[in-house]
Amino acid sequence: MCGIIGFLTSRAQNIPDYGVLMGMRESLFHRGPDDKGEYIRPLDERAPFVFLGHRRLSIIDLSGGHQPLSNEDGTVWVVFNGEIYNFRELREELKGKGHQFCTLSDTEVIAHAYEEYKENCFRYFNGMFAIGIWDEKGNRLVLARDRLGKKPLYYSDINETFLFASELKAILLYPAFPRKVDPLSLMKYLFYEFIPCPHTIFKDAKKIPAASYLIWDKKGIEVRPYWSLFDPQKGENILSEAEAELRMMELLKESVKRRLISDVPLGVFLSGGIDSSAITALAQSEVPGKVKTFSIGFEDPSFDESKYAILASKYIGTEHHEQTMTPADLLNIVPGLPDILDEPIADASILPTYLLSKFTRKYVTVALGGDGGDELFAGYPTYLAHRFAQRYGQILRFLHPVNTFLAGLLPVSDDNISFDFKVKKFLSGIPYSDSIRNSVWLGSFPFSENEKILSQEIHSQFNRDQLIEEISLYEKEYPDEDRITQLQYLDVKLYLQESILVKVDRASMASSLEVRAPFLDYELVEFAMGLPLKLKLKGFTSKYILKKAMKNWLPDEVINRPKKGFGVPIAKWVKGPLKELFGDLLSSDRIRREGFLNPEYVTILLQDHLLNKKDNRKQLWTLLVWELWLNRYHPSL
Repeated sequence: MCGIIGFLTSRAQNIPDYGVLMGMRESLFHRGPDDKGEYIRPLDERAPFVFLGHRRLSIIDLSGGHQPLSNEDGTVWVVFNGEIYNFRELREELKGKGHQFCTLSDTEVIAHAYEEYKENCFRYFNGMFAIGIWDEKGNRLVLARDRLGKKPLYYSDINETFLFASELKAILLYPAFPRKVDPLSLMKYLFYEFIPCPHTIFKDAKKIPAASYLIWDKKGIEVRPYWSLFDPQKGENILSEAEAELRMMELLKESVKRRLISDVPLGVFLSGGIDSSAITALAQSEVPGKVKTFSIGFEDPSFDESKYAILASKYIGTEHHEQTMTPADLLNIVPGLPDILDEPIADASILPTYLLSKFTRKYVTVALGGDGGDELFAGYPTYLAHRFAQRYGQILRFLHPVNTFLAGLLPVSDDNISFDFKVKKFLSGIPYSDSIRNSVWLGSFPFSENEKILSQEIHSQFNRDQLIEEISLYEKEYPDEDRITQLQYLDVKLYLQESILVKVDRASMASSLEVRAPFLDYELVEFAMGLPLKLKLKGFTSKYILKKAMKNWLPDEVINRPKKGFGVPIAKWVKGPLKELFGDLLSSDRIRREGFLNPEYVTILLQDHLLNKKDNRKQLWTLLVWELWLNRYHPSL
């Protein structure tokens, strides 16, 4: 796992000092503390100035994987963040085609695969990756991200100068980069709690979408997809239940086995849920000795799930490591969130994820995680809630105003996913279609609230269609007749790719830890998304086929435990240890001076929460993260 940057320009006056380029690279030190390197091609009449920078976290071929790395004659240069799990097989295939290898690294496979297949090479890679390739002969740059978008890649094209990097903070160090906030991105952030591709919080920077590559040459910039999750020709739904279960386990076992390849110590995140426990059990079956597993606990019982991690560890037989975190441990991270996140993301579970990563890094350099299981096998409670919402709409729609009023009378609780919180969230999504309701339930400021929270100047620039353009696009991309399956696709493209995977990447890489996700092997993803819904959500049983398959691997208490995420006591913090910080960053004078939000409505949200009139934890946290980010990257405001 690494950090990569690139700088290309055809104008001599745009080339910054060498120290600036080094500073851009060193801003990614946390992503790769083990090694560093650079490639520089001077500007001439034939080609632009090219700088490729790399920070390395050594995982494979510790002595021979130095980057940037080239092919035999130095005409193809590669910087790479991630892992290619099938690199050994590809290496042998390419050697058979006459390619000469100097290292045992997966990076060198990329260079020769590009020589052989050009941009079609990305179709051959099974892994997680962000790749930059300078093609000397073709006089062009090629960038690519993996199929599920596990590894980030930002770029900016300004004044005949092109920059790319693993994180925005590297691009921001280029003196000529204009730090102009994109109002539409802010609007989307407040709606979704994240900023979806290709947008970023800045007008002049973009993200390369997952499963896509970018070509930069004299013709300009072109972004193209190379893989699609939707395949109407897939025939998985013709399998019997037993055949589907067998095939799923074959794919999952193979995925775990691939992700155990490492030349450094490796472990597993173990929360005690079925996803992480399944990965742990399969990993333990593949290795000699005991697998190291890691979890964190919390003092507040409504947020703690450590007992399930201990139960799963004992049953599977792992070497388990656990650390109990205090509220102070979490609170101490909050001021530094902007440096970890890079752009606003309002998932508060970044805090425990960072602490877990930091704790795990004391023992290992690589960890497997359970991300992706909920999206692939319909594990979120929202899928059942959508079914109930449809019935509710058919039978009780005329009573909805009354029910909403009655829900408002429920006593406010600060507990994790409390009853009143769930009821109010459920009712808030009823007026919308399934796909929009999904984002309303997960986000902070739906349409009417978005209008209230934004300053009039910003909100008047956009309309509802622009706000949810991603939802409309993805619905067309995945025209499945079953609405729950289509919602799974939306969750993969939005919630998983733009929030969960970003959170895990930032939290783990801030700790110099590589995290791998076996559920997101693209072959397993294709298979699971091609299964009929009845094998994933059967009656009231979510993850039906996964739970059935793990009967002989895990205890019933783990398989059947209720879904519980990484909760954080935000509601209590607003009234207690973070009250002063919220009051300062959300003060009317500050909000008014910045000009992005409506100060009167922000004050109402904060006061209603402090007086226990409403539980506004999600909205207030979303606003706090925005203000922390703004204070860090626009201190003049």
